[in-house]
Amino acid sequence: MHIPDGFVDLPLAVLFAALSVATLSYAARRVGGEISDTRAPLVGVVAAGVFAAQMLNWPIPGGTSAHFVGGAFAAILLGPHLGALCVATVVAVQALVFGDGGLVVLGANVFNMAIVEVYVGYAIYRMVAPYGEFRAAFAAGWLGITAGALTAGLQLGLSSAFQYELLTTLAIMGVGHLVLGLIEGAITAVVYRYLAQARPDLRPTTAPEPEVSA
Repeated sequence: MHIPDGFVDLPLAVLFAALSVATLSYAARRVGGEISDTRAPLVGVVAAGVFAAQMLNWPIPGGTSAHFVGGAFAAILLGPHLGALCVATVVAVQALVFGDGGLVVLGANVFNMAIVEVYVGYAIYRMVAPYGEFRAAFAAGWLGITAGALTAGLQLGLSSAFQYELLTTLAIMGVGHLVLGLIEGAITAVVYRYLAQARPDLRPTTAPEPEVSA
């Protein structure tokens, strides 16, 4: 899903960079002091796991690639705001150090993988969790990566620098990741189940309800 430079024109790249910066700034404000001494190692472990998994790419038609993203997994364990910051850091390091994804389109890639997949995946997890956390983790991983792929297809299809039309890019990215996303959903669910059994203290908790003053 890492889009290289030259596939998204500059106006679109600037637009999605601005959207990414605004969303991540909001996430940083919401996180606040959420990273405690006991939680910091978990952030590092999740970031390292997502980083390693994202390095395994396989090409799909249309000039981009498919791979395990881990956005939904990060959101489930860390919460959506911290998860978004975690995945955004991974995507940025991959682009800056390893050339995985372009620098001009870094904002677009961050938007797809660290924002859309993380927040959509988390929303799906919360909706499905009452029917089973394993099912919820699978659905979050599967549909989260599909949503991220569709936004990548939208960016490519709207770009004047790309040769395929919008419906073509949406079909290629959407259908391709809808199928390959089953793998991400399965990995997300299996790893989550293992962690839930081995370290039940890492299981996600719902956000605290706002206090109501008397």
